[in-house]
Amino acid sequence: MAALGEVRAAERRLDGRLHPTPLLTCRGLDRLAGRRLLFKCELFQRTGSFKIRGALNAVRSLVEESQGAGKELPRAVVTHSSGNHGQALACAAQAEGIPAYVVVPRTAPRCKQDAIRAYGATLVPCEPSDESRAETAARVVQETGGVMVHPNQEPAVIAGQGTIALEVLEQAPEINAVVVPVGGGGMIAGIAVAIKALRPDVKVFAAEPRNADDCYQSKVRGELTPNLHPPDTIADAVKSSIGPTTWPIIRDLVDDVLTVSEEEIKRATRLVWERMKLLIEPTAGVGVAAVLSERFQAVPREVENVCVVLCGGNVDLSSLTWLTDLPGKAE
Repeated sequence: MAALGEVRAAERRLDGRLHPTPLLTCRGLDRLAGRRLLFKCELFQRTGSFKIRGALNAVRSLVEESQGAGKELPRAVVTHSSGNHGQALACAAQAEGIPAYVVVPRTAPRCKQDAIRAYGATLVPCEPSDESRAETAARVVQETGGVMVHPNQEPAVIAGQGTIALEVLEQAPEINAVVVPVGGGGMIAGIAVAIKALRPDVKVFAAEPRNADDCYQSKVRGELTPNLHPPDTIADAVKSSIGPTTWPIIRDLVDDVLTVSEEEIKRATRLVWERMKLLIEPTAGVGVAAVLSERFQAVPREVENVCVVLCGGNVDLSSLTWLTDLPGKAE
């Protein structure tokens, strides 16, 4: 299991290479939630999401390892991604002069595919399933002689994502809880490791679409329970299932998993656009939907300062036809 020391090492490795992202507030959303909300704006991070933290930590680790052993840099780095990790790894690899290959589901938003290419990576299409992603990436690793940097199960990636928690605790030591969208679980695993080591009193909540509830099912059953089929959700960045590295951390350190409907995700995303003027992607809306949900109302009122991680802002503007289909205006 990842440890606080690895997150601290990632913090040192990333120092000066990333933006410290702000914590913003919104009284209107506070009133709706009945609590004080603090929004960790990872949409302002380089490449438009938190993913650069883990990707850059992983690439810098590989570079340091090569230099320490007097070896050449890796021939390439390889990953699979629905978009945000792919952009982040491509950006990190480009900075070090290492070729990057990103396996991308054919259904991934076009804007994210274009951004990956813009960072100089080679795109390799695959089918939209965990199995196809993994198999295609393994083939590319073999063909290129590259190093696999898994989007959420690689320990260096998890440690990099954990630096979010270090920033939040420094910015708002009064927080009682964090709410984190979960797909493969790299972000919430890293955050949970850091939070529970430094502030075990702070609650850690995972938030995920009801249509992609493998994390919830795993917690309920007490065993890793991946999605049986490719999920159908507007939150494209959390379609992947948690895995063997992130599951034990989630099992032991995450307090609860909150699931939300597609309509709740859409309404929460629209609320943030309208009230906060922040162009978050629907995956970031998952966490907002969770704190506005009936289920979260049952959380004791002493949990009054809640940090919601707005994980990214890489919005597929061509998909916004759903906005006109949403009945009524946001309340």
